[in-house]
Amino acid sequence: MKPGLRRRAWLGGATLLAFATLAGCMTAPKVTGAPDTQAGAVGPWSGRLSVQVEDAPSQSFTAAFELKGDAQSGELSLSTPLGGTVAVLNWQPGRATLQAGSKVSDYESVDALLEQATGTAIPVAALFDWLRGVQTAVMGWRADLSQWASGRVTAKRVSPPPEASLRVILER
Repeated sequence: MKPGLRRRAWLGGATLLAFATLAGCMTAPKVTGAPDTQAGAVGPWSGRLSVQVEDAPSQSFTAAFELKGDAQSGELSLSTPLGGTVAVLNWQPGRATLQAGSKVSDYESVDALLEQATGTAIPVAALFDWLRGVQTAVMGWRADLSQWASGRVTAKRVSPPPEASLRVILER
């Protein structure tokens, strides 16, 4: 794989992973009862996430993350296992930025940022629901929240191809 393509795939995987983390793996408050179905910002969430994209060749990514905010405005930081920051995504209505090292890229929305970085649309609002333990249906995605109470969320994109899977483990 060419270096530029590898970097885009890695950033895309990291971004997908980060938003998957947003959607299914963020550290939620300790849960003793039913999932929180109220809207609004919660967090910050942190933990580890991994993303695997099933194309030729298969691509995978693992990172630590910290997420603040909600689907409308927030910040997602991705870090290496040793704590070095890989990328920071910031978004608010009408604007989103991706900072990777010294390079900053601007986008009209978090949806546009994610689509550019990953090559596919990511269901940002649903991801926040999944992190809160709310099963929200999204065409092409299947979220497994069966281990949500123990801080584990998985989601799989089955269409459009290539398939992708996201696993999140939240710190409690």
